[in-house]
Amino acid sequence: MDGRTRKDRLDASQLGAELGDRATLVQFSSAFCQPCRATRRTLVEVAGMVEGVAHIEIDAEAHLTLVRQLDISSTPTVLVLDARGDVVRRASGQPRTVDVVAALGRAI
Repeated sequence: MDGRTRKDRLDASQLGAELGDRATLVQFSSAFCQPCRATRRTLVEVAGMVEGVAHIEIDAEAHLTLVRQLDISSTPTVLVLDARGDVVRRASGQPRTVDVVAALGRAI
């Protein structure tokens, strides 16, 4: 996961699901994106390993306003949010489990 950060703060009303108590992994996907499926598996696995971490998957095509607001240009894109909903990390492409765990370290 790259080191780019944004000053965005997201909440449950924008994401359509509750944030995790400690951190949230937000995944922007599209219907025919093969790497999105693998990314989903990785993020679900990590969220299951770390207490208080939620995974939210968002269909990029169905949420264009949010995609534009966050400058999402490809899928999958993963945002790591801290407990307040601040974006602390973001990356495009299929992440490795070890990189997701490391990125969570910045959020927790």
